[in-house]
Amino acid sequence: MKQPVLRDLLRVPAGKPVDLSTYSASEITAGPASKVAGTEATALLAPRLAEFQERLYAASTAGDRRRLLLVLQGMDTSGKGGTVKHVIGHFNPSGCRVRAFKAPTAEERNHPFLWRISRALPVPGEIGIFDRSHYEDVLIARVRDLVPRRDLGRRYGQINRWEESLADDGVTIVKVFLHISYEEQRARLLERLDNPEKHWKFNAGDIEERALWPAYQEAYELALERCSTGVAPWYVVPADRKWYRNWAISKLLLEHLEALDPRYPPGDFDVAESRRLLLAS
Repeated sequence: MKQPVLRDLLRVPAGKPVDLSTYSASEITAGPASKVAGTEATALLAPRLAEFQERLYAASTAGDRRRLLLVLQGMDTSGKGGTVKHVIGHFNPSGCRVRAFKAPTAEERNHPFLWRISRALPVPGEIGIFDRSHYEDVLIARVRDLVPRRDLGRRYGQINRWEESLADDGVTIVKVFLHISYEEQRARLLERLDNPEKHWKFNAGDIEERALWPAYQEAYELALERCSTGVAPWYVVPADRKWYRNWAISKLLLEHLEALDPRYPPGDFDVAESRRLLLAS
């Protein structure tokens, strides 16, 4: 039986209204049905992911400009950092470019909002990972009224045009919204409070941000609706189960890399002659 394509199942339809309350944060959309099976299945994906990463990098040495960018967005505790740790661990770190975006610096505020994002993009042959991204400029900026609404409205179009230009330049963009439930977020925040070794992860501001949950859900719905396009669709990954989140994102990445199908470039030298000279040396 043919396996379902996960990116078809998790893709947000382009241009249609999004209601996150209709998306389950704990549903097993497809794939392994238990934590044990999921952990094993994720491990089995690792060799193929590593192979495709090497092929992508090798192809770039012959002029192939293609690269992949994974964009991770989600509420606090949804697992952006965990994804970087568990999923990106399948890859060779030297071929990855990971960037976590915090509040913009004074210098960054003096530039258009996409300026700092453009500086962090992967180069040909690399896999880039954004822990938060340019979408913060239509998420927290909307919830906290950091920019005038007229400027905010224009940003969706700016983002779509910018992402289209990236796709034209060989960037495969995989945008993932880690969908966590209100109840699961409370449980994860309590876990941080109850474990002194996790206090460094907790910020009193997390509680204040949690009080703005409805506003953030609305901001995400708008971003998903207006910026899920043919060249850069959004994927909603149920994130209440950490093991399923890890499998789903690993599978999404593999599907996109398989579609790219990068190839090892042929050698531009005489193999037989090089072998003869090496053996004679």
